[in-house]
Amino acid sequence: MLLLASASPARRRLLEQAAIPHRVQVSGVDEDAITDPDPRLLVQRLAEAKARAVVEAGATGSQRGLEAVLGCDSVLVFEGQVYGKPVDAQQACERWRCMAGGWGELHTGHCWLAGSGEPRLATVTTRVQFAPLTEQEIVAYVATGEPLHCAGGFALEGIGGLMVERIEGCFSNVIGLSLPLLRRWLRH
Repeated sequence: MLLLASASPARRRLLEQAAIPHRVQVSGVDEDAITDPDPRLLVQRLAEAKARAVVEAGATGSQRGLEAVLGCDSVLVFEGQVYGKPVDAQQACERWRCMAGGWGELHTGHCWLAGSGEPRLATVTTRVQFAPLTEQEIVAYVATGEPLHCAGGFALEGIGGLMVERIEGCFSNVIGLSLPLLRRWLRH
């Protein structure tokens, strides 16, 4: 069984929809304490910190029948700026005014810890083209509250899917984890 070291309901839903047996344990990692100038490495470091925190909390082992811990974290990079979750509605609106009609890169870091072996680390990047939006559309979307809970300020699997024109790369990665990567890791 897989232990997901994430509070993300979207990641949980992806695993459920893919029929991957799992449980969830939130890591409690202070994400603001972890930095890296390279967003691809930043999400890997965050994912590893989450997975290790769960392991160190004693949540794994044969007594619980768990085989591996998966940590994930995502950020959106738009015109060189790294966007995690917006801190409030004003920031979400400001970001959407910039992003509307443009392209961003969604990076998701993945860390797989199994047994006493070395962690497997990977970052999957997906390009996202956002729809050109009116001010009214931006304000209405942010008013739903959805953007405040998602890296980059949008949820592809929710209302935010209406704001996306095109995806280049792994679709599930934009939702929170790369199912193709996880499939490869589960084989081993």
